[in-house]
Amino acid sequence: MDDLTLLSVEEMGEADRITIRCGTPGIELMETAGVTVSDAIAARFTPRRTLVVCGPGNNGGDGFVVARLLQERGWDVELTLLGKREDLRGDAALAAAKWDGQVAALTPDLLDGVELLVDALFGAGLARDIGGVAFDFLARAESMVCDGALTSVAVDMPSGVDGNTGAVRGVAVPAVMTVTFFCKKPGHMLYPGRALSGELVVTDIGIRADVLREIVPATFENARELWALVLPRPDASSHKYTRGHAVISGGAMTGAGRLAARAARRSGAGLLTVAAPSSLCPLFSADAPGVITAPADDVAAFSSLLEDARKNAVLVGPGHGVSEHTRSIAEAALLAERTVVLDADALTVFAGEAEALSSMIRAPAVLTPHQGEFARLFPDLSGSKLEMARAAAALVGAVVVLKGPDTVIAAPDCRAAINGNAPPWLATGGTGDVLAGTILGLLTQGMPAFEAAAAAVWLNGAAASRFGPGLIAEDLPEIFPRIFAEDLRWLEISSNSSPRER
Repeated sequence: MDDLTLLSVEEMGEADRITIRCGTPGIELMETAGVTVSDAIAARFTPRRTLVVCGPGNNGGDGFVVARLLQERGWDVELTLLGKREDLRGDAALAAAKWDGQVAALTPDLLDGVELLVDALFGAGLARDIGGVAFDFLARAESMVCDGALTSVAVDMPSGVDGNTGAVRGVAVPAVMTVTFFCKKPGHMLYPGRALSGELVVTDIGIRADVLREIVPATFENARELWALVLPRPDASSHKYTRGHAVISGGAMTGAGRLAARAARRSGAGLLTVAAPSSLCPLFSADAPGVITAPADDVAAFSSLLEDARKNAVLVGPGHGVSEHTRSIAEAALLAERTVVLDADALTVFAGEAEALSSMIRAPAVLTPHQGEFARLFPDLSGSKLEMARAAAALVGAVVVLKGPDTVIAAPDCRAAINGNAPPWLATGGTGDVLAGTILGLLTQGMPAFEAAAAAVWLNGAAASRFGPGLIAEDLPEIFPRIFAEDLRWLEISSNSSPRER
């Protein structure tokens, strides 16, 4: 899973230090980084008037190497530095010493007539908002990029983007390509950093892969390798009872529950019961003959249904509305010690009461808020999307799926995954209900909560990408069988490979 690892700025610094401690000189890493950036630029662009902007740290040192190597290829290269050349220290000073061209003082006027900007100003480690001449320079570069008058390639991270959070620290220049080293950073995956990074190229600069054993990272890009080994695989001895019996609490807005039910069944649940008021049961039955319906006109009837231990996973929320009844149903599901998914209004009914919710969680649970629901449930949490999801998961003792174009899946043990395969057309009504149902279906088959949530998020993104524009929520579950079938060969290879091959 090394290819899925996301390293924070601090962890990346530690990876550098461990590698240097083990005998690889820092200047060698810097030289190799410059080679990979210049190679990536030369592979994509023809020679043109280029300005390399360097910062006072190691990212600037990379820039000096890139400028030298492009110049050796015959490119027309100018270089500008924030600060004084004589103030550079360490490996950056060594790299600058090999540059025999002029070093211009940083000013926005240097951008006049430039076609390509190589942005090696700050990189991923920016820890405060940009000001002064650096702000003025980047603001003009941003304007030129947006007007189509300039193309920017970023070294490690577009300057102005926080490598840990993806947030813009005042101003940032959109890159057509970002070349980073060893591992991606969370800021490459979280918006707006993801959009500003352009094409992301991860290169090998000689950092030892085994440094990850010492760092023990806990943040990953969500992909099949993260959960494939525990994805349920029915065999010849499987039957509907071995694949679990899911329960959905059906609310008055029946469309949401029906979407969730379809997704749970398509993702593999052996049996599915919709527990709903008697007047609504015919709607659920007519929509899908394979769905079992159970009258549950009050909380007592719902709780009685869950006394059957074979009903092992429950979804509450889709189509419910914010009411005391919804809260009572959610509490009954949690206190029944079943695996539970809480979505939509089943989250809002606990607004500001995360600790009370936590006290009721007795078994694995998954919460699936969008940003608004999250803010209502966890009003005191702040920070990046990754930081908030991770803090929420630890607070309530459940997996939290903080939805959006960069959905974050966080577990109470600090593991987190950032999803990257969701296309824009997934943003349509009902897809959240489908996601909740997909998670339910995987949990029902015994998949661990974090992996089930991550797999479901990926599966919905993959299905939406497969379908394309014009997608509506009803389309998603119908794509699942094709994805499972086409991925079956890959999954079998993955499960049979050695850890080294994986």
